Amino acid sequence: MERLSSFLHAHGKQSIARRWMMNTMLVIVIVLITVNVCIYYLVKQYFYGSAESYLISEANAEETIMARLYDDSTVNWSTGVRQMIENFEKRDQIEMMSINQNGEVSMSSSGFTPKGPMEMPDYEMAKNGEDGRGVFIGREGGENIIAVTVMLSRPTSNYGAFRLVSSLTLLDSQLSRIMFIALAISVFVLLIAIMMGLYFVKSICVPLARISSTAKKLAKGDFSERIPVTSGDEIGQLSMAFNDMANDLENSEQIKNDFISSVSHELRTPLTAIKGWSETLAMGYDPETFSKGMKVITGETLRLEQMVEELLDFSRIQSGHFTLQMAAIDVIAELEDALLLYNDKAKKEHKTLSYNNPEFMCAVTGDKSRLRQVFINVLDNAVKYTEEGGQIDVMAEKTDTNVVVIVTDTGCGIAPEDLPKIKQKFYKANSTKRGSGIGLAVADEIITLHGGSLEAESKPGVGTRITIVLPLTSKKERTDDE
Repeated sequence: MERLSSFLHAHGKQSIARRWMMNTMLVIVIVLITVNVCIYYLVKQYFYGSAESYLISEANAEETIMARLYDDSTVNWSTGVRQMIENFEKRDQIEMMSINQNGEVSMSSSGFTPKGPMEMPDYEMAKNGEDGRGVFIGREGGENIIAVTVMLSRPTSNYGAFRLVSSLTLLDSQLSRIMFIALAISVFVLLIAIMMGLYFVKSICVPLARISSTAKKLAKGDFSERIPVTSGDEIGQLSMAFNDMANDLENSEQIKNDFISSVSHELRTPLTAIKGWSETLAMGYDPETFSKGMKVITGETLRLEQMVEELLDFSRIQSGHFTLQMAAIDVIAELEDALLLYNDKAKKEHKTLSYNNPEFMCAVTGDKSRLRQVFINVLDNAVKYTEEGGQIDVMAEKTDTNVVVIVTDTGCGIAPEDLPKIKQKFYKANSTKRGSGIGLAVADEIITLHGGSLEAESKPGVGTRITIVLPLTSKKERTDDE
């Protein structure tokens, strides 16, 4: 300990060596104390629990014997009980007492009967309990004891209950020996930890001073480089920090590439359809072909328009130029407008879209076009990820301060590991479905700017539940707007 104190003093109060040693020793001491406390309570619970189980089983056996004595017409019951207590075989370990109707000890296997009433919490529990049994673990007569009282089903004036009492002194002594061993091991572990820590900080802090200048040069190098990690010391930590930074940059590059690939694919699909149908119509057509082709071109154009709007919204969010045109609006009307766009789509895809159609009006302060965009995005996801024959339920509720819109579908669901990431930009939990992966991120940003929240719950194979909460416009705000 003197070597440790002198070493830490030599390296100053703010040195890595001093801080590492002090913090590590503090953690080790806390852990050792916690372990010892846990050992104490677990061992004590085990010992006392075993003693309690043994005493209860013994009480059950004695109760059975007393019941047989009562049913034996050839034996005087009171005499039999007295002889049973006097000749109790386990009197060296357990004291057996009889308790009369007044709650006083009338007889004891030790031959000692206390004068006057004595405190017997287990007797009170047995007398007031439904099963006629009571267990007490505590101090009595200057030592720890365990006592079990059983109320007799056929009491007499002298024998209303019987009590078994056992001393816990031997168990406490054994518990003390176990704790002494545990403390000795803890001291040994602490000494080993101090010696190892002293060796560790002395072997690392000196070379760390020599590589600090090199570390600054590495920080300005090529981020794609990887530094070999040869140890777990400060040099190794520095190498891992550079590698982590390079990994983050690589991940960012991968996310960007995946986004470009995803957007390119999403753009290519409608453009291919538009190009194909344009060429088909240019070669001549009949009315039916023209109608079908124009329908496809219109639908794919709307997809492109929606995708471009999402990208523009994302760009505005990233640059901090995303603004809202706030006004008092009926959010239920915007929800119903969005539902109109998907009723026919759901029917054509043989999916059921139900709505509770509330009769109330919910005034919120918000941007009507942006809120409609949120509802459209959520409904589009619900319809898109629900298989044919599935169900999409939309429900609007109103509280004193909020309006809550809940969209539940019976789609494929989202895996637990993907659920926390679905509101991240560019993240797609299901790559087989169309979409850029930023629609829900933009929707969440819009709801957040309105002072609300958008939360998702999902189970794979069961479906997904999206809950949108928006604050209602207060009476004062409505008056000010008017």
